[in-house]
Amino acid sequence: MENDSKLSFFEKIVKIQSGLKAPKSQNNSFGKYKYRSCEDVLEAVKPLLLEHGLFLHIEDDIIYIEGRFYIKATATLTDGKDSIKNTALAREQSEKKGMDDAQITGATSSYARKYALNGLLCIDDSKDADTDEYHRQVDADKGGKNSRAPTQNNARSQEDNAAIEEARAIYYAFKSADKLETVNQIQKLH
Repeated sequence: MENDSKLSFFEKIVKIQSGLKAPKSQNNSFGKYKYRSCEDVLEAVKPLLLEHGLFLHIEDDIIYIEGRFYIKATATLTDGKDSIKNTALAREQSEKKGMDDAQITGATSSYARKYALNGLLCIDDSKDADTDEYHRQVDADKGGKNSRAPTQNNARSQEDNAAIEEARAIYYAFKSADKLETVNQIQKLH
């Protein structure tokens, strides 16, 4: 701990964000890609939290918006005096083959928590397999062959696209509210 007591709260966060290494150690054999889970991020950040004397807390809220359930995960870093947080939303699927309701909620919670942590800890998943950027990269690597051509299994319906846009709008509304709260906290420090 290189004189951590002299570092400000935000300097400690910068040290954690810049020192965090959370490799993609999970493998999706069906989609043939590697990814990092919420648990991978937590395992990687715990030693840094201990080193810098910070506490990480994650909580979920279930919210109901226009007929759909969402998990709102909030990840908060604090030193006991100051804190900063980030939220992320994930929509529960109405059903998923092979999963009961509790498993669907648990999977949705893990997904929301992972992205709340990603935002808080500045982890960039732009090349993760659940992003369009990843698929553009894979397509480019295959010499421009579009492996995402619509099929019965992977084509997004207009309803799916509308739901995704709705979720993005809700996410950015919450994110903006959190940024305002963070700005207010920073202003109080000065």
